[in-house]
Amino acid sequence: MEIGNRLKNARKKIGMTQEQVAEKIGVSRQTISNWENNKSYPDIVSVISLSDLYSVSLDELLKEDKRMIGFLEESTNEVKSREKFSRLVLIMSYLVIWVLSIFFFWFGSASGDNGLDAMGYALIVFYFVLPVSTFISSVFIGVDDNCWASNRWLMLLFFGFMYMLASYVTFSLANTTLTGHLNYPEIADILPGIMCSAVGMIVGKLIAIIKFRGQRKQSI
Repeated sequence: MEIGNRLKNARKKIGMTQEQVAEKIGVSRQTISNWENNKSYPDIVSVISLSDLYSVSLDELLKEDKRMIGFLEESTNEVKSREKFSRLVLIMSYLVIWVLSIFFFWFGSASGDNGLDAMGYALIVFYFVLPVSTFISSVFIGVDDNCWASNRWLMLLFFGFMYMLASYVTFSLANTTLTGHLNYPEIADILPGIMCSAVGMIVGKLIAIIKFRGQRKQSI
């Protein structure tokens, strides 16, 4: 028996219409009809939702349906690819901002008679640009639990390290150039980046929780 027939039988067993099921899991009635008639397959998230709704195990729904299992494997691979791309885009966006911040420091130092306004640069970059970009990036990480679940806390160290590195390759290296005295990165400079990232992830997690609770209320 294919999964479409199993879904139809399970729905009828609990006495629900296609419209009611569609409303519960957030899809159209036509989508439910297509699944039950084997015109299309539900994705893994929908299969889990239907399994919970019908009180039927995933093993029972997927049993011996090789086409459905193959579809889910393919869908899972696509989801993983999208997650990798999403992570790459977020990290690259942050790195572009970071590199531009460093570039403007050295470009400003090398141009003009007055050179770079160090205080103004520090206020703009270390008290606005880097904290805000770290916070916003971390909010996205906190919201997307599936994408970042296994790497979330490593990103705390990443943002902390990049914050420390930004301080080192700007003011510390500039001071080394002027005095000839080699400076080393200050470990304490990691803390602002970690703190900004932690706050952003907490905010993102709260947004995800609120969103999840709203979806649950709509499905009840």
